[in-house]
Amino acid sequence: MHVEMGEQSMGDKPVLLTPEGLKKLETELEFLKSIKRGQIAERIKQAIDYGDISENSEYEDAKNEQAFVEGRIIMLDKMVRNAKLIDEANIQTDVVSIGSRVLLKDLEDGTEFEYTIVGSAEADPAESKISNESPVGKAVLGQNKGASLEVAVPAGKVRYQILDIRGGWQPAK
Repeated sequence: MHVEMGEQSMGDKPVLLTPEGLKKLETELEFLKSIKRGQIAERIKQAIDYGDISENSEYEDAKNEQAFVEGRIIMLDKMVRNAKLIDEANIQTDVVSIGSRVLLKDLEDGTEFEYTIVGSAEADPAESKISNESPVGKAVLGQNKGASLEVAVPAGKVRYQILDIRGGWQPAK
């Protein structure tokens, strides 16, 4: 699915995604619409068959799940409609940009780690993907290889040096 920026409605913020991130959202959206909705409808039907719905916890649970899933569908649908793909060919390696893989060194303890800078919709620290809106993401954007920076994080201030900038969004092995 190719998404054009012109398809956005006024006031909708672009959702920056890698092609991989867009596919993940589309897959979840399709699952919720095609499978999960039917499962919940069946749960509601079974709960109604139990009798009085006014004091039926199974019915209440199913209706709450239905409300959550419908809200998630609306949110995912809006994100997919407003998707702006990060083009790997346009990722610079001289300065940090969205889509860059950045190798950082903690100047306090010398540890090194790598993050991929992605849009907030795709951020997943467990996969070393941090948002361009996070404290570290904001601090490294536009910086050059070798730059030292100080980042205010919830635990205080941390000092990093950018050791390397690479294209692509898959963490290096």
